[in-house]
Amino acid sequence: MLLHDDVIEEYRDFATYAAGDSPCFEEWALGVVGDEEVLGWLATLPPLKRQPNLVFAAARWHGAPAPGPYAGLRRVLLEQEPEVRATVLARATQTNEVGRLATLTPVLALVEGPLALVEVGASAGLCLFPDRYDYAWPPAGSLRGSGGSLLTATATGPLPVPHRHPEVAWRGGVDLNPLDVTDPDASAWLENLVWPEQDERRERLRSALEVARREPPSLRRGDLFDYLPGLLEDAAPHGTPVVLHSAVIAYLDEPGRRRFHDLMTGLVAGGRCRWISNEGRRVLPEVTGDREVPPGRFVTALDGVPVAWSHGHGHSLEWLA
Repeated sequence: MLLHDDVIEEYRDFATYAAGDSPCFEEWALGVVGDEEVLGWLATLPPLKRQPNLVFAAARWHGAPAPGPYAGLRRVLLEQEPEVRATVLARATQTNEVGRLATLTPVLALVEGPLALVEVGASAGLCLFPDRYDYAWPPAGSLRGSGGSLLTATATGPLPVPHRHPEVAWRGGVDLNPLDVTDPDASAWLENLVWPEQDERRERLRSALEVARREPPSLRRGDLFDYLPGLLEDAAPHGTPVVLHSAVIAYLDEPGRRRFHDLMTGLVAGGRCRWISNEGRRVLPEVTGDREVPPGRFVTALDGVPVAWSHGHGHSLEWLA
């Protein structure tokens, strides 16, 4: 029963996270919570493959109508179980939500440049281009002049509004399965990961793919623990190395998360890099500490110290005093 309780908690949390952004996903997550048969099916998946985002995306890939009622999701999960399971096991969410740059760019502005960006869990590398977008943080202010699309995050708290775009001298990253922005299947999967009602995000993704295709970043295929030290060596000659990640470390198991935290703490202490993390409230407990994080919000931190609570897709941020 404990296993089901863990899955129930995860899907309840996701329903809270999706509330207001996707009525469809909120309904689906709450439907799962009350469905013993589906909970039993989810419990047969590896723990890191039970995530609502991945399960829902796989079901949509195989025809679950979205937006649509929970019954459509349930039918696909149970009637097309082998196909959905194969997709869940073969793919990852890799959302690569470029809107998160609206919450990451104010943190980047706190780091002396030029910057050499190293993204952990880079997916297609779409979040390695903070200098190619304009930003609005109502009511705090805005940053214009890049010639790119406008990303908006509603701001509360004493946000230090950046006065200029980050100077990015180098971009690289690592991912277990980096996506090729020129591959139609990879692009289609990324579009499939966009939540059902969010047409604006879908259009933003298409624009971000075009940005990355013009200047593909240097992406390595492999485990972050194997490749991060080498990437930092490559980055260092170009500027201040900045390791950043968003909604990625949740895919590590608990020992892996502790190992990553220890690795980054050591790298920062040794002057090898700066570190910007943007993860769910339970993912890096050593970073969150005893702070009360609002439900459905990410902890955005610089060098292991929280600076803001952020919406997971970059819609808002609450800057901390």
